Amino acid sequence: MNILILGSGGREHALAWAVKQNPNCDRLIVAPGNAGIAMLAEVASIDILDGATVVTFCEENAIDFVIVGPEAPLAAGVADACRSAGLLTFGPSAAAARLEASKAFTKDICDACAAPTAAYARFTEAAPAKDYIRAQGAPIVVKADGLAAGKGVIVAMTEAEALAAIDDMFGGEFGAAGAEVVIEEFMAGEEASFFILTDGTHALPIGTAQDHKRAFDGDTGPNTGGMGAYSPAPVLTEVLQQQAMDQIILPTIREMARRGTPYQGVLYAGLMIENGKARLVEYNARFGDPEAQVLMMRLGAQALDLMLATAEGRLDKVQVNWADDHALTVVMAAQGYPGGYQKGSQIRGLEELPEDSRHMVFHAGTAQRDAQIIASGGRVLNVTARGETLQQARDAAYALVDRIDWPGGFCRRDIGWRALDA
Repeated sequence: MNILILGSGGREHALAWAVKQNPNCDRLIVAPGNAGIAMLAEVASIDILDGATVVTFCEENAIDFVIVGPEAPLAAGVADACRSAGLLTFGPSAAAARLEASKAFTKDICDACAAPTAAYARFTEAAPAKDYIRAQGAPIVVKADGLAAGKGVIVAMTEAEALAAIDDMFGGEFGAAGAEVVIEEFMAGEEASFFILTDGTHALPIGTAQDHKRAFDGDTGPNTGGMGAYSPAPVLTEVLQQQAMDQIILPTIREMARRGTPYQGVLYAGLMIENGKARLVEYNARFGDPEAQVLMMRLGAQALDLMLATAEGRLDKVQVNWADDHALTVVMAAQGYPGGYQKGSQIRGLEELPEDSRHMVFHAGTAQRDAQIIASGGRVLNVTARGETLQQARDAAYALVDRIDWPGGFCRRDIGWRALDA
């Protein structure tokens, strides 16, 4: 089977690593890929936001299966173009991907199917949004409605911070994503990630994880795209997972099908857990990043079989086989991230690190220059390890981190603290 994965980040490196292990994978191409991905798969430079270009590439390379990694090509309708061309495709349609592409749309779905979530209001102008904030007080959450690369959410602990977020969003800081704003009730509790595969009718939970959004230790500093993750997330007990399935996930899948836009792909539910109950924070229409890294580390080759079953509409015929273990990933980012940062610094020592089923460095923002690996993005490496316990996985991951020679980078040193300090 010839397989194409679209994307260039740590998520796509993890997906490629897992897919490559499956004997059903004969040829693997990742577009556009990165320096780490190029070490295990072919890479191709094409415009992954242009459905016609992707289809033409697939026809020229006899691609049998397309896996759409990031949210942007999903929102652009690339999965629709591939399916229309008769290509087996993993990833929701543009209409279904609105569950991530529009916060307001997701709230409408929650209202329609009575899924528990935060109280909210939506605005297209700054003045009434500010009046609402003053009436509600802080803490409060301000979200850009559209896609903002994981950065369009401001958890404002003061009224002044919330009002400033309104100015930023309507002032164009997040581009078109901030043309509409959703303001939500602040939900206290512990956040965790729940991943479900669905073929539009059937649903299969495939794992839990917990991300670390703040830039610095102790959950301080600005929000980021994610500074590390671990799986499984102990806070998402079997009871809570069942509650989330019954009250949030399955009602959402049924409502999407009722509207004529069935959801097919991975549905990533960010959940807030408080007093033994889960409420929906938001949906993502793709594997999380860096959550994908710990999920793929634990799933291995079966990830391809599960994605194929999703695309072929036979999820009710498969099951997930979990090892009783843990995985943890540490994001190494460029100094200054998520603000301004320098590109082009050299990373040394990667070639000396083990790459096996228990240790991997997944590349997120790297490039190759004159046989050197250089940093080309904000989040640059995902240093990942498995262990029989979470502590063992954490120790192994940080042991790898300490062998990487990159003065231009930084990382949090407390990934996994919630579970380990409990």
